[in-house]
Amino acid sequence: AAIKEKYKQEKRKYNKEKQAFFAKKKAEEKFGKTVVDKNQTVPTPTTNAAVQKRKITNEKMPLNKFLAHAGICGRREAAAFVKQGQVKVNGNLVTEPGYKVNHNDEIKYNGKKIFLTKNLVYILLNKPKDYITTTADPQGRKTVLSLIQRATKERVYPVGRLDRNTSGVLLFTNDGELAQKLTHPSHEIKKVYQVTLDKALTKADFEKILLGIQLEDGLIKADALAYSDTRDKKQIGIEIHSGRNRIVRRIFESLGYTVKNLDRVIFAGLTKKNIERGKWRFLQEKEIRDLKHFTKGK
Repeated sequence: AAIKEKYKQEKRKYNKEKQAFFAKKKAEEKFGKTVVDKNQTVPTPTTNAAVQKRKITNEKMPLNKFLAHAGICGRREAAAFVKQGQVKVNGNLVTEPGYKVNHNDEIKYNGKKIFLTKNLVYILLNKPKDYITTTADPQGRKTVLSLIQRATKERVYPVGRLDRNTSGVLLFTNDGELAQKLTHPSHEIKKVYQVTLDKALTKADFEKILLGIQLEDGLIKADALAYSDTRDKKQIGIEIHSGRNRIVRRIFESLGYTVKNLDRVIFAGLTKKNIERGKWRFLQEKEIRDLKHFTKGK
């Protein structure tokens, strides 16, 4: 009951803030007080709030970590690229992700020289459906990077993944250290999803999800679960820390339900409030500090 009430309170708060924001935006547009960039739903924070400086030293690091710090992709994806033979170090092909390099080495990815980025950027997107969470798609499908391409000149990449037909909050950065911590299973980063099912979730299945369900890749259970609306038990709020592929959909599918809509409303304490679907904003200083403090020492 407490979880359910908390979820309802957060939803009411979000709706109230959303209404207030759009009322303010309408007034600003009418009286010409503020010009809002068409790619954003809130004013861009100052440069200091959006960007932090990276200290570059001669310290050696694994090759896949270098690629992450260069804003190519996350470390795990970078390791795959190295193994596939897409990276050269000082003219030599290297296929070992742990090979040690530093900023003085000449690193080429797919024939293009890459460098450690000095500016650390953090961008939050409210992802719409029908976009692939990847830096590029060989099939030519729309990618999430196309939605933030005007945000920064720095190379950034998505932290974690959302399925093509899953919407909601998605973080982008070129801060490899933070991205690694936010995606590693040991850090148990919390995510909250709003789920719409094809039929009402029964009390028995509700309890099964909380107690744990055995899937093909192991046991999984929700950290918290609630009906978003007691009058419509097809609407579910679920909190989970697992980053396993399609985990929320698979939980409900294993019990005979079809997920009609899936929206991530919270990731690591970040919410999509005041961000229209398909729009983005920079993280503010406090949000960046909170993320780093949350993962510090883990």
